[in-house]
Amino acid sequence: MLKDIIIDYKTISKVLFKNVNYPWEVLPKIKEEIINLGNSLDKEKYKEIDKNIWIGENVKIDKLATIIAPCIIDSNTEVRPGAYLRGNVIIGKNCVIGNSVEIKNSIIFDECQIPHYNYVGDSIIGYHSHLGAGVILSNLKNDKSNITIKYNGENLETNLRKMGSIISSYVDVGCNSVLFPGTIIKKNTSIYPLVRVRGVIEENSIMKSDDVIVRKEER
Repeated sequence: MLKDIIIDYKTISKVLFKNVNYPWEVLPKIKEEIINLGNSLDKEKYKEIDKNIWIGENVKIDKLATIIAPCIIDSNTEVRPGAYLRGNVIIGKNCVIGNSVEIKNSIIFDECQIPHYNYVGDSIIGYHSHLGAGVILSNLKNDKSNITIKYNGENLETNLRKMGSIISSYVDVGCNSVLFPGTIIKKNTSIYPLVRVRGVIEENSIMKSDDVIVRKEER
């Protein structure tokens, strides 16, 4: 079921997911949640380094990184040179946000690796997932129309003009792959490099090319 895409709610923002039918419904709520959550954080564990930018313990932020409010970066995360957090971004614990990575209006769960030349727009990346170098999570259709999720013969209207990808836990996306707007990848799935990904990719899969998907054993 698409309602159960996210299985490990290991994020400081897990309350956002309690009263929604589908995970993408939280995307328009990220900004408000950051401000509300940030103002309630433990001041001994989180420092507000600028208005509506909260940083957890042992976070490393390179001087060449750019962070636009509102934003929360949880503990033990590293933000490397050239990273551009464009606002409305929640980064989890023990993450790596690498050089020349751009993220906007997205939630990155704990233990994620987004280390090299990635674009993540209007997306959710689940626990312990990884994007290889150059992976792009596209968030806008060419015709600028709203995004529809097609699944099991149904057309689910998101009512969103901008939506990137919803990625579950333990997903690995190979270098230079492009995820089309509205892509959903379920848990424990691997995507080969240089693959164009669209639609819903079922859990425990290996996607070798645009039209070759095989099953794999669960971790």
